[in-house]
Amino acid sequence: MPCAMTSEGVRLQFHGLTDVGKLRDHNEDTFVVKPEAGLVVVCDGMGGHAGGEVASDIAVETITEFICNQQEGNWPFGREEGQSEAGDRLRNAALLANQRISERIEKEPALARMGTTMVSALVLPDGTSWVANIGDSRAYLWHGGIMRQVTSDHSWVNEQVQRGVLSDAEAASHPLKNVITRALGARDVLPVDLIEERLRPGDCLLLCSDGLTGMVNDADIATILGDADLTSEEMCQRLVAAANEAGGEDNITVVVLRAEAT
Repeated sequence: MPCAMTSEGVRLQFHGLTDVGKLRDHNEDTFVVKPEAGLVVVCDGMGGHAGGEVASDIAVETITEFICNQQEGNWPFGREEGQSEAGDRLRNAALLANQRISERIEKEPALARMGTTMVSALVLPDGTSWVANIGDSRAYLWHGGIMRQVTSDHSWVNEQVQRGVLSDAEAASHPLKNVITRALGARDVLPVDLIEERLRPGDCLLLCSDGLTGMVNDADIATILGDADLTSEEMCQRLVAAANEAGGEDNITVVVLRAEAT
């Protein structure tokens, strides 16, 4: 399986897996794993049979191209004051993806409703990791026997939870739980959430589409990420299987980075 080594002597296992699920006839999720660049990206497309696939493909291709081939001084959306270079690389890559999707919509009005969520991570040689997200695809970190959600959903129900209008239990079954408030494909420049983490031996970083989190609760996800006997590939297989066993109502995509001591 793909691996990379950090300058701190930590070995990182990278693995990703996507599955159409049990009810859909096509897969609008796209992901990429680039261990040599420390890059992982998960996108969950929206907008119908063709549109969702197009949007997620454009986003993943654009982000990968920018991160892997960025020329020195190339910041199409400028630098953000106080932001690290790695964080700004992810931000610029996401905004460039947003622009490319918008340009495609301008050329093909039939794709006017397309867009995609995005969660990405860039791991530096010292184990520092930057996570970026737009929409409701998520990142989770398993560390020290505890799993926590790193990202915050850009969704209507999550905004109501944060305002105290809905409880977590009410949000989980709310009829508008799939309404997102931010996605790549908007005409305007979007705010991109950026979170800094540090991967240490024993840690697992999970990036996933809502085809996992809509089917499998956090406790069950944590049980899989916390099993030290599993490889990153086996974790991905078990996560996808759990989502399908629970109904598989959406496309399921998971990427796991597992940090091991050398």
